[in-house]
Amino acid sequence: MIIRSDIRLITGNSNPPLASKIAAYVGEKLTDCTVTRFSDAEVFVQINENIRGADLFIIQSTNPPAENLLEILMLIEAARRASAMRITAVIPYYGYARQDRKDKPRVPITAKLVANLITTAGADRIMTMDLHASQIQGFFDLPHDHLYSAGIFNDYFRKMGLSNLVVVCPDVGSLKLARSTASALGADLAIVDKRRARPNVSEVMNLIGDVEGRNVLLRDDMVDTGGSICQAAHYLKERGALDIYAACTHGVLSGSSLEKIESSPIKKFVISDSIYHPNRPFSGKFEVLTCSELMGEAIRRIFEEQSVSSLFEESAPVKEM
Repeated sequence: MIIRSDIRLITGNSNPPLASKIAAYVGEKLTDCTVTRFSDAEVFVQINENIRGADLFIIQSTNPPAENLLEILMLIEAARRASAMRITAVIPYYGYARQDRKDKPRVPITAKLVANLITTAGADRIMTMDLHASQIQGFFDLPHDHLYSAGIFNDYFRKMGLSNLVVVCPDVGSLKLARSTASALGADLAIVDKRRARPNVSEVMNLIGDVEGRNVLLRDDMVDTGGSICQAAHYLKERGALDIYAACTHGVLSGSSLEKIESSPIKKFVISDSIYHPNRPFSGKFEVLTCSELMGEAIRRIFEEQSVSSLFEESAPVKEM
């Protein structure tokens, strides 16, 4: 792929392997950048190449630790002061997305706060993938390209050729994603109705649909503690489901999530590489699909002023009218 030379790609420490794959797809090397810590643990960043007038893409997920968020803010600030022509924050996983509303008294809307911080730092454009809540796009007063990973996962499961398949959403929040997946794979749809007593704790209440004697694909946008999706898998197995597969875009996988998934009836657990887990080796039950080509193609189209939305005419979740 031959492109103009005034594009630059930079990354912090959140996901260097993904950034390297994206850069390889685009046909550019990552711009040399220092992102380190002082002895007192303060973050220090320095862009070591001239980026004046460049179309700059900063690739950084904002999952914990909080330094990942601080790094992208400081990289945006450094790029703005270095006279980059345009700064695009490429955020494969947008952390704090679940705090998108006031669901109880005296709590912050942190997803909006993060959007304000990125805007104030000096970003000109935002790119995200499979946001936990679509309305977060409205938190930015900047051009926002929201990518969908549906095509990546749908292609994977099409190649598996699963028969007698039903797609199950583990809660109503993932209904649109599950419905579009079922449509793309020619499968039926079912819903697990659950009650969440408090954050990271849920209880299955009911099943809407039929899974007896069927292969099941649990589809969600993210898995954190693994409690909900593993509980749903056990519930479905008790109701006669055959092989159970699970797919989620963002594998946060905190706490004892890996142990829960290993001991669950889930046969294969498929995630993307939007979040980097260097110190948590995955067993053979896990399959990690790369989103580098999707994000790299979107970056190329933004750089060349081409349409990004046409990438998702078939794979985007169906909008409810």
